[in-house]
Amino acid sequence: MPHMLMTMIGYLAGTLTTISFVPQLFKTWQCRSAREISYAWIATFTTGIVLWLAYGLLLWITPIIMANAVTLMLVVSLLVMKVRFR
Repeated sequence: MPHMLMTMIGYLAGTLTTISFVPQLFKTWQCRSAREISYAWIATFTTGIVLWLAYGLLLWITPIIMANAVTLMLVVSLLVMKVRFR
């Protein structure tokens, strides 16, 4: 498979999985509640995102780095709202 196609697939996958958090963030902000989101899920998911980000940095794979850096910011935002809207 050509390198450019693989990179494009990586960017598309990263973009789709990252933007999947945006509706949840909006809903949490509008409802001022994140009761349905567990701390265990946030901790587990955040750990996975940090590991993916580290992996991307170690191999210097830009789509992995970008997607996981943005996803990490979104998940941290969700955690802040969960704590704030208790």
